[in-house]
Amino acid sequence: MMSRAHNAALALATHADRAGWSSRPAYFVGDEVWTHGQIHDLAARAAGVLHDRGITRGDHVLLAAPDGAAWVVAFLAITRLGAVAVLVNPELTAADHRLLLADSVARTCVTDAALEEHFAGHDWMDVEHLLDLAWTTAAGPAANVTPASPLYIQYTSGTTGNPKGAVHTHKDLALYGTSVGRDVLRIGLGDVALSVSKMFWAYGFGNALVFPLHSGSSAVLTPHRPGAAEIVDLVARHRVNLLYSVPSSYAALANTNKALSSLRAAVSAGEPMPEPLGELLRDDLNLEVLEQIGSTEAGHAFCANGIGHNTPGTLGRPVPGWEVQVRDAHGLPAQEGELWVQGPTLFSHYHNQPDLTRRTLVDGWLTTHDRVRQNPDGTLSHLGRTDDMEMVGGISLSPLEIERVLAAHPLVREAAVAAVLDQHASRLRAFVVPAQHSPGLEDELITWTRSRLPAFKVPRTVRLVRQLPRTATGKLRRHVVRTGSW
Repeated sequence: MMSRAHNAALALATHADRAGWSSRPAYFVGDEVWTHGQIHDLAARAAGVLHDRGITRGDHVLLAAPDGAAWVVAFLAITRLGAVAVLVNPELTAADHRLLLADSVARTCVTDAALEEHFAGHDWMDVEHLLDLAWTTAAGPAANVTPASPLYIQYTSGTTGNPKGAVHTHKDLALYGTSVGRDVLRIGLGDVALSVSKMFWAYGFGNALVFPLHSGSSAVLTPHRPGAAEIVDLVARHRVNLLYSVPSSYAALANTNKALSSLRAAVSAGEPMPEPLGELLRDDLNLEVLEQIGSTEAGHAFCANGIGHNTPGTLGRPVPGWEVQVRDAHGLPAQEGELWVQGPTLFSHYHNQPDLTRRTLVDGWLTTHDRVRQNPDGTLSHLGRTDDMEMVGGISLSPLEIERVLAAHPLVREAAVAAVLDQHASRLRAFVVPAQHSPGLEDELITWTRSRLPAFKVPRTVRLVRQLPRTATGKLRRHVVRTGSW
């Protein structure tokens, strides 16, 4: 019989008990404080609830709910049973939820009561009701699994098309906790984290679920994505010292002009941090941002800046256990080119997509579709994505360079550039979120870019917009930008 020690939920609970931190806070949710011991005890009991409903090893259980203690308990309960959690954004449309429900072949759904209509006709359970029942239910069995047994399916954010379900295994949680949480960010018992990014996304999943449970630290959870004012309030109220967010959120935070003195680290992922924004955060808020890059397929970060080794303007160095290669268009080693990565938590496969899996995982290496430059000090600089390249007048160019020039203007908060079809021809157009209203800003920005870039990289027009189209995880939806309207 296989050892139950490979079961990720049981391993975390056992670790917390042996390390003596069961009575320490694990989560702050509103005015409630949940200890590590409570979370693991309720997860075992919630597993009993799901077991009584017929959920067993190998079953797929769709989890679409707001961040909270109930989300954590539900995930650990599913894990304990050896079932496979399907992590889904609760803010998707009913049509998107039905699409993912069908794709994942989930036996049941654990979701928010407000989403009942999204799963009409399918077995479902309110996540808060699951938590209520757990208080009076006996613990469910801990399934015997192997390190390679499927643990969860996480869908890609859909920035370039339909999302794909990446399958991760029971061994991965501890590896996230050691390689990034311990070795890169040096997370320990006294740390309190706030992740603006939610747990259905790989970035937020590691930040808010794995790192606290693996280290005995704690995290502040909110059911919604907090805005700048609320972030400032939560950081002050809970003495948060680890903040995880994305550049667009940091841009809003910079405008608050509020000190965040309790923070010892601010981590950014999802897309590159514009250099002017990084400088603004350092100068005005005394906030040093640690950039990193990862993917749903990798589970978390594979390249990162960390405590004691931060190089602003870069993605940092490979995370311990990971290898990176920069390859040219012919697959040969290069200083600039496409980034390929190999590491211990690479997804095993895309759910029900064997052909796509073979094209994405080549000889154990993941093609990231990120374009990077390898610097002499071992860090990587992000140059955009291979699928973000724009074709204008027969010339292929990366919009990232142009966006960085625009973002350097003091009146620009965010910018996106795309080749938009205009009278049967593709023309380079910039979409800008202004930091403040200024008459004639569009023409000023054209002049600004013309003085800093070659003529073929200067946008033909600049359009001011209130916001850029982004996924729920904060990534720019470039395929929408290319339509010119949203």
